[in-house]
Amino acid sequence: MRQDTLVSLLGGRRGAFDATAPLVVFILTWLLSNHSIAWAAAASLTTAAAIAVVRLRQRTKPRAVILGLLSVSVACLIVLYTGRAQDILLPRIVSNAASALVWAGFIVFRRPLLGLIVGGLLGQKTRWRRDPALMRAYSAASWVWVAMYLLRVAILTPFWNSDSDDLAVVGGGVAQVLLSWPLLVLCLLVSGWVMRVVLPHDHPGIRHPL
Repeated sequence: MRQDTLVSLLGGRRGAFDATAPLVVFILTWLLSNHSIAWAAAASLTTAAAIAVVRLRQRTKPRAVILGLLSVSVACLIVLYTGRAQDILLPRIVSNAASALVWAGFIVFRRPLLGLIVGGLLGQKTRWRRDPALMRAYSAASWVWVAMYLLRVAILTPFWNSDSDDLAVVGGGVAQVLLSWPLLVLCLLVSGWVMRVVLPHDHPGIRHPL
């Protein structure tokens, strides 16, 4: 299985752009409007809505488009309610913490999500779970994804808690962009390496469960 196939399934570059563009617009508008949260939220929502229209015309799955627009809407409602611009980071912190818990939980219950995703792509369904070596490899590699989500939480939380609005919003926004597509690719490469290390040398590979 090509690595870019898995990246595409998990969002890929287009997903990273759709998730970060409204945030970048929020930050720029907030700076240019003398820290106006209302203008920043309106610009961010407008950007998210425009992206949603484009994606629907490109026949992107409506569910993904709606979820993307909903996440931006929730973030904007939060900052409008609290009056704290740095709260634009809060939904991303919460969603990454939840993702880490979900991935870890699936590993504990011997259903590593990486195996479920790759197995689905390869048309194996859950047949790979009967292969102890593949189970160990997918479990070990899935911990890399747990680490990625926790790393995002660990980096974004101090920005969110910062007493400096500029540092929180600008620094946190830049960090969030860097922690999207680049970190996803790095995580994919590391998890692939982990699987190769954990699998026995005589194993036929993920395409051929024993």
